[in-house]
Amino acid sequence: MRERVRRQAERNVARTMSEYDRRIVELETVGRRSAAEIAAELAAMEARRQRARSLDLSNFDAGLFEEVRSALLLPDQPWMHPPSSPGFLDRLRALFRRLVAWLRGLFGRRKRSTEPVRKDRTIVFAALSGSGRTIGRSEIGDAIAQLNSREREELASSVDRSYKARERDLARSAEEKRKEAEAQRRALEAERKEAERRAEHDADRRVRDTEEKRLARELKERGFVAERQGEIQVTYGLIERFARLVLEEETRQLPADVRLSLSGSASTGVYEKARLRRSEEIAHLDLPGSLLAARLEGSRHIDESTSYVYREITSERVHVVLVFDKSGSMSESEKLPAAKKALLALYVAIRKRNPQATIDVVAFDNEVRVLDLLELWECTPGSFTNTAEALHTAHLLLASSRASRREVYLVTDGLPESYTDRDGRVRSGQLDVAMARALERARELATVTPLKFTMILLRSEHPEYEAAAREITRTVGGSLAVTDPERLGVELLIRWAGGTETVKRPVEAEAVPARRPSTAASKGKRRKSDRRMGG
Repeated sequence: MRERVRRQAERNVARTMSEYDRRIVELETVGRRSAAEIAAELAAMEARRQRARSLDLSNFDAGLFEEVRSALLLPDQPWMHPPSSPGFLDRLRALFRRLVAWLRGLFGRRKRSTEPVRKDRTIVFAALSGSGRTIGRSEIGDAIAQLNSREREELASSVDRSYKARERDLARSAEEKRKEAEAQRRALEAERKEAERRAEHDADRRVRDTEEKRLARELKERGFVAERQGEIQVTYGLIERFARLVLEEETRQLPADVRLSLSGSASTGVYEKARLRRSEEIAHLDLPGSLLAARLEGSRHIDESTSYVYREITSERVHVVLVFDKSGSMSESEKLPAAKKALLALYVAIRKRNPQATIDVVAFDNEVRVLDLLELWECTPGSFTNTAEALHTAHLLLASSRASRREVYLVTDGLPESYTDRDGRVRSGQLDVAMARALERARELATVTPLKFTMILLRSEHPEYEAAAREITRTVGGSLAVTDPERLGVELLIRWAGGTETVKRPVEAEAVPARRPSTAASKGKRRKSDRRMGG
C-alpha cells in the first residue's frame, strides 16, 4: 500500500515538474528569438550606417529618408536660419570693393572675375505647419543640392550620430530584455524548486495520512485503540502488546542463563520431580538425574524419555511494587521514556512467570500516585523528588499483602528533594530534612518481611547522589545498581530473574528407573538432588 501510494504521489510530482520545465523551455525560446531579432535589427542598422558614411546625399535610398529629414530639420543647423543682414563693417567692405572695381573699370584695368557668383537659396527648407516644421520628400533633394561641402559633411555627421544613438538605445533595450528574461527564468526556477518541495511534502503527508488511517482502522479492529469524542485513545491491549515487544528487545541483551530463566514458568516454591512434558519446562531440568537416567538406559545422550524436571505443584504468592521517579530531572537525557519502557518490560516478565502476581506501579514527584499501564505510559515529568512518600506508599502496599514473596524496585536519578510533613503538606528546599525523612520511611519499609528491595540509580555526575542512594538502600537492607538509561531495562530484568525464592522439600511423585545404588550415601545424594530447584 505504501509503495502504491508513493508511486502515485511521485507521478503527481513528475507532472508538476514537467509543467514547470515546459514553461522554462518556452521562456528560453522566447528569449533566444527576441535576442536574434534584436541582433538582426542591429546588423541592419549598422549596414545602413556604413552606407550613410559614403552617402551621396543627392541620391539616397528610402531607408535613409527619415534620418536625413530629421537631420535637415534640426533647429541648431546653420541652414535652418535665414541669412542675417550685413553689419556696418560688412557694408563698408562691400563699398570699398565696389569703389576699387569702379576705379579699375575707369582706368581700363578691369579683369574678368573667375569666382562663382554666390546665389542665395531660392527654396524654403522647412515650412511651418500645425505640428511644427516639416519638409516634403520632393524638396529634400533641392535642399541638399544647395548645401556647400562643409554643410554636407555636417549633415552626414548628424545622420551618423542619429544612427549611433538608435544603436545605443536598441542595445540598451536588448540588455534590459535579456536581464528581464534572466530574472524571469531565475524566478521560475525558484518557483519550480518550491513547487517540487511542496509536492514532495504533500506526497509524504499523503503517504503518512494513508498509513495512519489504515493503521488506525486495523488497531480499532484489533481493540488496540478506541475513538472517544473524535480522538484516538490507546487501550490497555496496545500497551501490553508494546510491553511484550520491549521485553523481547531487552531480552536479546541479557546473558544466556538469565534469558533461559526468563523463558520458563514461575519458580513458586514446592516442586515435584517428573518427566519432561512441555518444552518450556526445560528451564527446570534436573541435569544430573537426567544424565544418570540416560546412562542407566544405555544411552550417552539425554532424550525425552530420560529428561526429568522439577515441576511446581504448589505456587507461591508474589507481590511486586514498581516505583519510579517522574520528577523534573527525569525529563533530561530521555531518562523518563527509558524508565517507562524498562518498567513495562519488567511488568510483562513478571506476568509471564507469575500470572497471578500482584503488581503495583507507583509514580512519584512531589505527590505519589498508583498507576495502571496506560497512566504509566502517558505520565509526564513533574516537580521535585519526594522519595520518603514513595517509600511510605510501598510500605502501605506490602504491609497488608499476604504474598510470600514481596519485592520493591525503585528507579530514580537523584537526591530526595521534598517531603510530606505531619499535616500532609509537601515541603521542598530542605535537602537534609528530606533525606532524614527518606531514611525514616526506609526503616519503616524494612519492617516488611520477607522483602527484596532493589534501587536502580540512573548515573549522574554528582557523587552525593550515589552516596544518598547507598544509605537508603543499606537502611532498607536491599541492593543498589548504578546504570545508564539505555541499560535500565536489562538491569531490572537481571535482578528480577535472580530473585530469592522460597524452597520447600519436593514431594516424591515418580521414581527414577531401577538399578539405582541403594546405599545410605546414595540415598542421601538422591534426597539432596530431589530438593534442588530449577530456574
